[in-house]
Amino acid sequence: MSVTLILGGARSGKSKRAEALAQAQGLPVVYLATAPNIPNDADWQQRIHKHQQQRPKHWQCIEEPLNLVPHIEDAARQQQCVLLDCATLWLSNLIYHEQDVRLEIDTLCAALAHTSAPVLLVSNELGMGLVPEHALSRQFRDAQGRLNQQLAALATRVEFVVAGLPWILKENKA
Repeated sequence: MSVTLILGGARSGKSKRAEALAQAQGLPVVYLATAPNIPNDADWQQRIHKHQQQRPKHWQCIEEPLNLVPHIEDAARQQQCVLLDCATLWLSNLIYHEQDVRLEIDTLCAALAHTSAPVLLVSNELGMGLVPEHALSRQFRDAQGRLNQQLAALATRVEFVVAGLPWILKENKA
């Protein structure tokens, strides 16, 4: 198992870092994009378009807002590298669709712990700011913190990206 968690704030360079690490794997890449389609939000559409333009055209892109495990399992069978961008949007999608968040996180973590595919996970660090004013925002922030902790615990490598610069927080060498 080779799972790398890349954490950072908004526009920190975490996606670009994950893409560079995926490219360095020397394997075909499956890019799992978790961003939901929000057709009436021009800024959101522009962000998605920017991400699409910056990644290599030969990568397989799967837009999947919820059901990640089958794609991770399939990539392992095909000896591909998985880049999941991002766990934060996946969590938001789970909450929006009223899924059992704890069960889904546990299921994802179990799949990651047993996969033979190298996996790169992009996730936002949200716990460094003020306590959100609204209950739903606090619920989301707290769930994100728990998700990041679980992913970091099983990851073989954890990086925190600030201003495009990666800080190595954890590295288990084989």
